[in-house]
Amino acid sequence: MNFDNVATIIFSHPPIGTIGLSENQAVDKFGDENIKTYTSQFGNLFYGPIDPNSGVHKPQSFFKLICHNEPDTGKERVVGVHGVGRGIDEMMQGFSVAVNMGATKQDFDNSVAIHPTASEEFVTMGTKYE
Repeated sequence: MNFDNVATIIFSHPPIGTIGLSENQAVDKFGDENIKTYTSQFGNLFYGPIDPNSGVHKPQSFFKLICHNEPDTGKERVVGVHGVGRGIDEMMQGFSVAVNMGATKQDFDNSVAIHPTASEEFVTMGTKYE
């Protein structure tokens, strides 16, 4: 069993999820020049039907991928996955498997996003297809 990338959830409202290294930990481990961060902030589609003029607050979600630019391979290895928002508690298990398997940003980019879901943000951030 690998205890390096255990998915951790804070069951708050909204939930908070984290896997792997934080941005600061990644910079400390690999150097600032070898880290690339992708982020996304959005209103979860669950709240889409709420009229923006109703005065009801639409909670925002925030997702972040931390990638290590491996100088020897040129690949961006995903070393951290973090999120705050509705459903993040259900998303983290699958992303934990991906990080433990050594997934790259390109692997995430090559995945077909399930639309409309919040988790599609993890595979469409700064997407480039090869």
